[in-house]
Amino acid sequence: MSTPQFKATFKGVRGSIPTPLLGREVEEKIVRVLEMVTPEDLKDIASRKAFLRNLPVHLKSCYGGNSSCVYVEIDEEHLIFDGGSGLRVLGQELMEREFGEGRGEAHLFLTHTHWDHIMGIPFFIPMHVKGNRFTVYGVHKGLGDRLVRQQDYDFFPVSFQSLDADIRVLDLSERKDLQIGKARLTWIENQHPGRSFSFRVDAHGKSLVYATDAEYKKLSPEDLQPAVEFFKGADLLIFDSQYTFIEGIEKEDWGHSSTFIGVDLALAAGVKHIAFYHHEPTYSDFKLVSILNQTRKYLKAIDPESDLNMSISQEGRTLDLMTL
Repeated sequence: MSTPQFKATFKGVRGSIPTPLLGREVEEKIVRVLEMVTPEDLKDIASRKAFLRNLPVHLKSCYGGNSSCVYVEIDEEHLIFDGGSGLRVLGQELMEREFGEGRGEAHLFLTHTHWDHIMGIPFFIPMHVKGNRFTVYGVHKGLGDRLVRQQDYDFFPVSFQSLDADIRVLDLSERKDLQIGKARLTWIENQHPGRSFSFRVDAHGKSLVYATDAEYKKLSPEDLQPAVEFFKGADLLIFDSQYTFIEGIEKEDWGHSSTFIGVDLALAAGVKHIAFYHHEPTYSDFKLVSILNQTRKYLKAIDPESDLNMSISQEGRTLDLMTL
């Protein structure tokens, strides 16, 4: 009997619009690294490699600039959450597997159809390969028409109808749950312009919640209870924290949240690990790290004994739910 598998890989973590790393940001990283290095770190190849290995992520790499996409593997099932520009990167990797031979099958769940969550679909190469099979799920009526309109000739040279893979669109608006292999999926509506939905995946006694593009305007326990129940006991909560707490108040009705609210909800729901997600496009990696450090202080202040794990979502990073 094969070992159960349940893991999530971040392919796109930015919100609103893809945000490539700028040259001046790379230069700032290099300057800071040079300020840290000592002669001892440079004496041989082993010491140089050790120095680089021990650098923090925001100095030796970046958190990423592609828009929303998370790839979830549960045994042999391929689940994809959102089709932002990160979907293009995932497509290139899947082409090295059975999808490159037209034998792949995957399930794409869309939280909503704002551009940053669907712009990667036309560039998702496996959908251009005959024989591959895809089901696109959403809770919005007319989802298929929206995908067709995105690839209208006024906006894109290749129509959605001309994609060679077998693609079907499934409306979840009349359903409460869905079973795919060993995975059970449920969803809840978020507070977000145009309606957005969070998804929960339960499999092998583990659970993942993908909760992006959600605003929590009313913070009383009663108002937060539906979210707390939906997040209950999640091993991994991928949480929209686009703004700082103050900016979130200033940008009321923009449909996003903050790390502080994420921590409050995670504690109330007994979440094990919260990954902050949908990063504000104007925030540098240094700003993201600063916000995480402030959030750690906040957690320590409100619950000094908490063992909640927190991280910044980073493109390319995989979290294994079987070991969280």
